[in-house]
Amino acid sequence: MTDNDPMPPPDIDPAGLTELAPGVFVIPDRRVPLVPNVGIVLGNDAALVVDCGMGPVNGKRVLEVAQRVADNRRLILTLTHFHPEHGFGAQAFKGVAEIFYNLAQADELAVKGDPYLSMFRGFGAPVVSALEGTELVAPDRTWTGSRHVLDLGGRTVEFMTWGQAHTLADQVVWLPDVSILFTGDLAENRIFPIFPWFPPDDEDIDAARWRAAIAEMEAMNPETVVPGHGETGGPEILRAVGSYMDTIQERVKELSGGGMGVNDMVETLTSEMTAAHPDWDAPEWIGFAVRYHADKG
Repeated sequence: MTDNDPMPPPDIDPAGLTELAPGVFVIPDRRVPLVPNVGIVLGNDAALVVDCGMGPVNGKRVLEVAQRVADNRRLILTLTHFHPEHGFGAQAFKGVAEIFYNLAQADELAVKGDPYLSMFRGFGAPVVSALEGTELVAPDRTWTGSRHVLDLGGRTVEFMTWGQAHTLADQVVWLPDVSILFTGDLAENRIFPIFPWFPPDDEDIDAARWRAAIAEMEAMNPETVVPGHGETGGPEILRAVGSYMDTIQERVKELSGGGMGVNDMVETLTSEMTAAHPDWDAPEWIGFAVRYHADKG
């Protein structure tokens, strides 16, 4: 998609359902903006859904696929973070599945859910349509701390958070038995990392902790990485994101030290980064990363 192309509808397509390992499925995003990769993980007793898309129609699509794949297993929905394209379809699961994720994410949704709903409705008619009838729902149960182990029956799943990073409470999902990691938007494939740096409305980013989380995920040696957006791959996804973040931070420091103003830095680094990564999408996020680092010094 180019700057002149209209945004396509942010529709999840269940026809793409793919089994990554026995009992582990992904509905790929097809590189459609504002569509996440959705996971479904089966245990003997329960099925875990990872993210559900934006709006009630997408939520219903994911629920129907999950019910079919899960057969008679009970359903659990978890969300990688509160952003609309990942969790604003959760109302379809309310009363049908248990909605379960970390407490800090639930708190962030309570504060920022309505403002983000309004902001996303400004992204154009396809997004407005997808969000029609959206109701924000709280989780049924939450966990606290940095790690939680969930038993699905014969398969354990680990939830991990590092606190404030891309959002206040990004949560990854690790399947140790098959070495598969769902990263949410802490890592995306061939997409410039999303820095939601919107002062004064939202400044809840911590790039240093985000980078540390990437390093810890690399150290886990996952065989398969399911990014928040973009194609499923391997640990090279994590390495690419970490390298980009290091480069942006270093270049902002260099250019700031040379007296360059922030607007010129945005222009310079957007040119440099798009040249270095010609096949990456969403270059508009480069400027947000530059302004974040310029502000933080």
